[in-house]
Amino acid sequence: MSQDTALDAFCAFFNKLDNTCTEKLYEVYTEDIVFSDPLHTIEGRAALEEYFASMYANVSECQFRYHQRQRHGETAFVTWTMNFAHPRLAGGKVISVDGCSHLTFADDGRVSRHRDYFDAGAMLYEHVPVMGGLIRLLKRRAG
Repeated sequence: MSQDTALDAFCAFFNKLDNTCTEKLYEVYTEDIVFSDPLHTIEGRAALEEYFASMYANVSECQFRYHQRQRHGETAFVTWTMNFAHPRLAGGKVISVDGCSHLTFADDGRVSRHRDYFDAGAMLYEHVPVMGGLIRLLKRRAG
């Protein structure tokens, strides 16, 4: 734990996030949150709640391991490894993806902007039948 309670609360929240607690997003996000990742941009807490609920609906396991946390004023960066399992990806086995979150905190300590950076191929596309094999082949040829 760091001495930054808002950043600690954010990280702790994501390790409890599943399809049953998305309604508690108000604890860490402002009403006008703008969330983006390599696959989506979501505006507003209600839309983010719907996005997370649909995303976590079939996830059987999801855990974040946090590495580095840096905060200066209202801006923070957190590096992480997400381990998750989804029955339609990788035969339901756990997939690990490294990433980074860029966060902007509002005056009340909640997050008003959240942008995730990660390899969408490593998270999703490489684990889909047919498409996964093609992406792995392309990566080998490029490397």
